[in-house]
Amino acid sequence: MSVIPESHRDLITDDKKAFASLATLMDDGSPHVTPVWFDVEGDFLRINTVRGRVKDRNMTSRGEVAVLIMDPEDPYRYIHIRGTVAAEREEDAVEHTHLLARKYLGVDKNPWHEGQSRVIFLIRPDTVSTMG
Repeated sequence: MSVIPESHRDLITDDKKAFASLATLMDDGSPHVTPVWFDVEGDFLRINTVRGRVKDRNMTSRGEVAVLIMDPEDPYRYIHIRGTVAAEREEDAVEHTHLLARKYLGVDKNPWHEGQSRVIFLIRPDTVSTMG
């Protein structure tokens, strides 16, 4: 992800278990914020969710998002990204949630996945700022 300054690039690696706070827009324009697991695919953030959840409905209808990734060891050090949903796909979404479970939980399979229809959202960063 070339838009992330080198000083903060560690926050988006699989070695750092940094959670992201994802802000999406509701139908009435009000914000909805939720903590999410994420990883990177090329120049995109990848976020995986269950079809039908609020963040899925919001990102499908309105592609503008904001993402805050805080350093788990120093919450005053963070990356703030304003971006746009560039794509969504269901292909490989189940495998992706298991990959994220390995990163965040250290297990081979997402224990909360069973029977869910999943989707991956690719978010293109439009603006990036950092602190710390």
